[in-house]
This record gives sequence, structure tokens and C-alpha cells, in this order.
Amino acid sequence: MAKPLYWVMEKRIYPQAIDSIVMPEPFGRQIFNDAGKAVAALQALYDRNTKFLRDSFTALAAGGDNNKRYRAFYPEVGVTTTSFTQIDSRQAYGHMPTPGHFSTTITQPALFERYLIEQLRLIMRNHGVPVTVSESTTPIPLHFAFLEGSHVDGAAAERIRRPIRDLFDVPDLDGTDDQIANGTFEVALGEARPLAAFTAQRIDYSLHRMSHYTATSPQHFQNFVLFTNYQFYIDEFVARAHDLMAKGGGGYVEFVEPGNVVTKAGQSAPSHGVAPPRLPQMPAYHLKKPNHGGITMVNIGVGPSNAKTITDHIAVLRPHAWVMLGHCAGLRNTQALGDYVLAHAYVREDHVLDDDLPVWVPIPPLAEIQVALQEAVAEVTGLSGYDLKRIMRTGTVATIDNRNWELRDQRGPVQRLSQSRAIALDMESATIAANGFRFRVPYGTLLCVSDKPLHGELKLPGMATEFYKRQVAQHLTIGIRAMEKLAEMPMERLHSRKLRSFSETAFQ
Repeated sequence: MAKPLYWVMEKRIYPQAIDSIVMPEPFGRQIFNDAGKAVAALQALYDRNTKFLRDSFTALAAGGDNNKRYRAFYPEVGVTTTSFTQIDSRQAYGHMPTPGHFSTTITQPALFERYLIEQLRLIMRNHGVPVTVSESTTPIPLHFAFLEGSHVDGAAAERIRRPIRDLFDVPDLDGTDDQIANGTFEVALGEARPLAAFTAQRIDYSLHRMSHYTATSPQHFQNFVLFTNYQFYIDEFVARAHDLMAKGGGGYVEFVEPGNVVTKAGQSAPSHGVAPPRLPQMPAYHLKKPNHGGITMVNIGVGPSNAKTITDHIAVLRPHAWVMLGHCAGLRNTQALGDYVLAHAYVREDHVLDDDLPVWVPIPPLAEIQVALQEAVAEVTGLSGYDLKRIMRTGTVATIDNRNWELRDQRGPVQRLSQSRAIALDMESATIAANGFRFRVPYGTLLCVSDKPLHGELKLPGMATEFYKRQVAQHLTIGIRAMEKLAEMPMERLHSRKLRSFSETAFQ
């Protein structure tokens, strides 16, 4: 016979209160005039504190003390300047907007080593001040302390007699937001101002989601990212990458596919990695060069939600540029199937970013990206000047969140599209551009007209197959060539001051 509920509640044994917090030895504040040494200190502190959390979890699972809480903190880097002296502000980053104390928490310094050294070097050079490395007051969540690829045995966790949240810090959404990037963060009296757009916990959150969505490690992502909404582009990219690897790489050193399947330059088959049993939601492919100078391509599928999700996460890697390559509906009768559209403005009816970036904020074209894309089209097609206008049109791209917009009363959407002077319609481009603007990542869009629904030009099955065979290869070649042009450009030129607000973080 089952016991009455009141009897069960009365007999429940509650654990005794936790009376102490166990932490690593305090880390003394250290001052550096050398960026490399500062990053090495950040790495040593991060390694020590994450190891402490992993070891504590292992000990608890083996029967350790359940009446203590275990805590370790993220490293922090800070800098103080007291002078209003004008610095060389031609570069968009690498300097503080006003005197004061600035700091940011740091995670995975090994992944960001080159980036961190460059950011700290610029600050030291521009302001003539040292940087300080210390422990922050932000705890490292246990989930983010495990090494990538770690497997936590469920049985081991069950042997711990208390909820994990009683014993360790866990991810805290209160500190995992985009207020700094959105320009809505308010500094409390006596607090340091932000040195970077993302906090350590926000970065850790995205690094874990990135692996989940793309089935590749964040370490493989390159600084030049292509997004597409069609698998045809990925198939062509994969075939091209394997051919490059078999022929020696042509300057690329590795090709990485989902499951971290790696094919090295000079090889015709993967050397390690295991392909997943099924593709993830947004698989990523990485044609790698030294120092992350290669090209990553992601199939984001269809829709603004995916476009926002993946760019929210890739942004924490601070890429140098991302560009949308995909298909669109041509809105003008003068366009033909296969024509290109180079976006120079966007109508944002995707709505997924309305709470983060109001629709009244203009998303300007970036000259460096526009020129690289136009030059790439000219080089690949062999056309120039007036002849180039036959196959490529520059204009406004509208992005919507309703794939079947044609089924609605045409007086509404068609009138708005006409008034906006839009020449193409899709479901991703404005989202990617707007998130690039929001996160200070240079952005661009080159689309290919695949149908003209307003004019009754839809692809029949046979036509579609031929269209994709013919056009995808050329379109992808243009995208790769444009990215290679951007990679050859000085970074201080590519990262435009147009993307910076009144009071910006010093980190790029």
C-alpha cells in the first residue's frame, strides 16, 4: 500500500546547508607591457580555474564532499587611461573613447590567442599604458569548464547526492546578453566600462551552440564566412575543396566537414574525424588557411530565424566579413533568371531583430565589400562596364518572414515592395546584414535570381536542374573570389568606422 503524501513529506531527509565555498588559491593581479605575455597569463589562469572545476566534479562523482560549493572565476583583462589626448582614430578599433577603467572577462584564450594579442597590442600602442590581468568576479559555469568533446557519464552525475546547481555555478542568462553590442548597456557607478562587445559567458554560450548547430568545432571557423540557403552551393563547395586538397591545396591547408572530418592539403581522403549519422541543422564547411585566413561556408537553410541564430553565435569569433550567397525572387520584369543582385540597401520585414535593432536603423552598404563583390562578378563573367549591367543589378533587397507571401492580398506587399524600389526578395539577406551591422562584422549580399513570381516566371523541374548546374558553380566562384579579395585587404581598411557607435569598445 502506498504511503500517504504527508507521511512521505515528513520523512524526507533534507541535506544540511552548505557552509563553505571551495576555490583555487587567489590569483594576484599582474601588470604587463607585452601583449603576448598578458595573453599567456590569461591562458594559465583560465587553464588552472577550469581544471579545478573539472577535478572537483570528478571527485564528487567518486564520493567526495557534497556539503561544499565549488567555484572558480573567469580571467579578466583591464586597462586604465587618464588622458584625453587625441589618438589616431583612423582605425575603427584599438582605442578607448574616453579616459577611465575598462575591462572584460576572457574565455578560451587559446582559441582567441592571435585576436587577443592584436587587440591588446593596439591598445598599448595607442594609449601608452600597460594592461592588467586578474581574476574577475564572474564565476565559470561548470558546463563551460569541460574540454571540447568531453563526455560526462550520466551515472557519475547521479552519484552526486545534491542538485548540480547547489554545488557549482551554472550558466546564468542574466549575464548572457547582447546589451553591450546593442548599445543599451548602462555602466553602474564605480563599475568598469566594457572593453569588448561580448562577455566570457556570452562567448562560451555561443561556442557551445555553434558546435551543436554546425557539427564542427569553433576552432575550424575561418575569418571569411559565406552563408547560403541552398544545398547546391554546399555540394559545389565540397567538390571544389576536395579537388583543391588533392592538388596540393592552392594556398589552403585543410578542408573540414561536419564531424570535424579533416582532409589535408595533398591528400585525397580525410585523415581523421567521423561524419555524423545525419547532418546538423546548419552544417558548416571550412576551407582553411593559416591564422584563420580561409573561408567558412554555412548552409543556413531557409528563413530569417536560422539566419539570426547562426550569426548571433559566429559573431563571437569576430570574423572579418560575412556575405550571403543565395537565390532570390526577381521583382523586375527586366531581370532574367540567373541574373545577379548586389544589395546596397535592405527592406527589413523579417522581424527577428526588431527587439535588438529597430527597423528605423539604416543598414548602409560597405564600400569595401561592394567593390570586392562587383570586381569578382566582372572577373568571373568576363564582363565589364555597360555589359556587366546586363547580368547584375545593384539595388534594394527585401527580406520577409512569410515564404508564401504571394498568396496574400497583392495590394499590400506588392505596393510596399514597389515603393521601396526593391529589386529582389528573399528570407535571409537583410537579417544577415543587420546582424553584421549590430555586431560590427562587415557584411554583404550577392543573390541570384531563380524565379520571378510577379511575372509568372517559375522554374519547371527540368529547367530547375539545368539552372542549378549552370549557375551555382559560377555564383560560388564569384563568392570565393570576393572573399579572397577581402582577405588581401588591410584589416584596418576592411573594418569600417561606419559600424561604430558613439561610445565603442576598444576590441574589434
